[in-house]
Amino acid sequence: MASNIKKISPIRANPLRTPSSSANQRQEKLSAAGGHIISVVGGKGGVGKSSFAANFALAMALDAKNGPALIDADPLATGDLNLILGIKRVKAYGDMLLQGRLKDGKALKQIMSTVTAGSSPLSVLQMSQNPERLLDEDEDNIELAFKLLRKTFPITIVDIGTRLESSMLRILDLSSLILVVTNPEILVLNQSKKIIEKLQTQLYPPQMTKIVLNKYSTKSPYNPQVIEQTLKRQLLGVIPEDHDFVSGALSRGRPFVAVNPQAAVSKAMFAMSRTVIEKRLLQQLAQINRPKKPRTDQSDNLKDFKKKSQSSSHKGPVDPRSIFKLRVHGQLIEKLDLKKEELNRSLDKHKQAELRNKALRVVSEILNNEDHQWKSRDESAQLSKEILDEALGLGPLENFLADSGVTEIMVNRADKIYIEKDGRSIESKTTFSSNQQLLAIIERIVNPLGRRIDEKTPYVDARLQDGSRVHAIIPPLALDGPMLTIRKFPEKRLGPRDLVKFKSMTPEMSDFLRACIEARLNVIISGGTGSGKTTLLNVMSNFIPDHERILTVEDSAELQLGQEHVGRLETRPANIEGSGEVSIRDLVKQTLRMRPDRIIIGEVRGGEALDMLQAMNTGHDGSMATVHSNSPRDCLSRIETLVMMAGMDLPIKAIRDQIAGAVDLIVQQSRLSDGSRKITYITEVVGMQGDVITTQDIFSFKQQGVDNDRKVIGRHMPSGFIPNFMDRIEAIGIKLPKGLFKAA
Repeated sequence: MASNIKKISPIRANPLRTPSSSANQRQEKLSAAGGHIISVVGGKGGVGKSSFAANFALAMALDAKNGPALIDADPLATGDLNLILGIKRVKAYGDMLLQGRLKDGKALKQIMSTVTAGSSPLSVLQMSQNPERLLDEDEDNIELAFKLLRKTFPITIVDIGTRLESSMLRILDLSSLILVVTNPEILVLNQSKKIIEKLQTQLYPPQMTKIVLNKYSTKSPYNPQVIEQTLKRQLLGVIPEDHDFVSGALSRGRPFVAVNPQAAVSKAMFAMSRTVIEKRLLQQLAQINRPKKPRTDQSDNLKDFKKKSQSSSHKGPVDPRSIFKLRVHGQLIEKLDLKKEELNRSLDKHKQAELRNKALRVVSEILNNEDHQWKSRDESAQLSKEILDEALGLGPLENFLADSGVTEIMVNRADKIYIEKDGRSIESKTTFSSNQQLLAIIERIVNPLGRRIDEKTPYVDARLQDGSRVHAIIPPLALDGPMLTIRKFPEKRLGPRDLVKFKSMTPEMSDFLRACIEARLNVIISGGTGSGKTTLLNVMSNFIPDHERILTVEDSAELQLGQEHVGRLETRPANIEGSGEVSIRDLVKQTLRMRPDRIIIGEVRGGEALDMLQAMNTGHDGSMATVHSNSPRDCLSRIETLVMMAGMDLPIKAIRDQIAGAVDLIVQQSRLSDGSRKITYITEVVGMQGDVITTQDIFSFKQQGVDNDRKVIGRHMPSGFIPNFMDRIEAIGIKLPKGLFKAA
């Protein structure tokens, strides 16, 4: 494509040259500085970042024969550099460079626009015709492109913009110097501070980042010294404010260093160019340790590194990595009062994120100042994550909590962790460094909830913020060290369609259960440990109309109801003096005075069974609860036993009458041999026949065998019996299909 490049008149003399610094000396030093990238970022739109990048690059071109390159890689400022430099027509864009179609420097130079400055050309390239695509570009393509630029030109100046996303970070990884352009305005300084903090958390050494103060005047509210102290970075240069001259040059389509090299703003540009070249700044910065991506042929790539760190974490103090982490952890505690910070943040997610970001900045600063062997970006980032997880989170369990495929975490002792994934238990290579670390994690879970675990009360039930259930037990009851069990709940609330999709039930069963809930039948969900009772209770609660008042009672609040009119109650253990306990039975009694339309009990496991039956029999129809049992018949026997625990000394006949009058439906949830969870029975409680409670199955699951992968084969089938409570369902206007209960 033909080009129409507006050439800049040659400048024969640099106004800043001194007798002690000849042009040849500068040219030699610039050549010696070959193969370096200078990245320019800005804290806010309008700060003058692009104008600085263009004029700074041209000042370098004017200062020596070996011309630098200027790359427009700002996703939000399309073509600004072309406008500033007076480039009327772009020869070609850098898309073909990103596509790997350019293999050498000669081919690269042919697609670049050229601005002639004196005897040295400035090569200019807009990285993409659609710059926003850079944010989604393959990072390896970006790395290869800028490696070719670095190989072709002694210095490449890149206008990156303000969005430091992963693709832009790949350019910064290859850079020797990062310049943050700012000005004395408070909003711009605030944004610049955030950019510098981002660079710090990405482990770029402080020496690598320098400040360019633009648009400065003696009337500015902040002087250069204050700005250096505020941003905690060294100033490379100060550009005085000269709005009329800079705007005039821009309107003429010429960079101001070419319009008038004697202007104060131009002199500032040449001064910064001289600082970079004559003081060999780039060569010095290239020698410091900085983040880098591990080579693909190294065994220390990210995946291998994670495996090594996980498998080595159980080795304890003899592991140099663990020793280093403990040292950094100690420095973090010195710089931040973590106990006070954690107390202040309570359970507020925003404050938690704020604390983690604050701690991350401190850890990044410590890692930059420490001499250690884990210098690559991936290694340092993983190291930072592990330190923060141990200081603020749940340590090595954080990765399991973030993995949506993990449903249960079982810690038998510090160096023995099992996880349940896809219905199967797997031993993990991840471990705690010691029992003390594991105990600290347990205390971090229970303390915000007002619960305690110690030798006097060596076990506790608790929950995480997402509702996941936690149980912990410690020595002397746990002989090999603290034990911790976490049952995770899915981030996304499951609905009836999800259970149908998972083949836990059929669409017909879902319709039937919806009708039962809307008709205000009392339902007991029965099942063994880990069978999915709570999940099913959550799903069935979706069927409750929004206008009804629901009160939930739980040991640890796990239910996640979607309605607005919900009151949640949670038990309280005894305090250290042994008083102040509030049990489920106490709370069930309180709900009766709170005008509930429905009462939902997370799990009935004691004398509260009697209060539940009384509530169901006295106007609180539509209530639900879960009970541990293996079949509908076992469920009834279990409820009998629990009622006896109330201490009322009732005869069996009276108890069974209460059960038969209160409970309408039992939904049996089971965990099968392949780890899948299904509704295996939907059973109606018909009534009493003599001294026996009679029931009839409405739906059941018939297992027919297993396939080659040991997956259970079977299907849900209606029994053919029509429930006796169908008149209650039809009375509220629900019409179920006539063939719904027809046996296959």
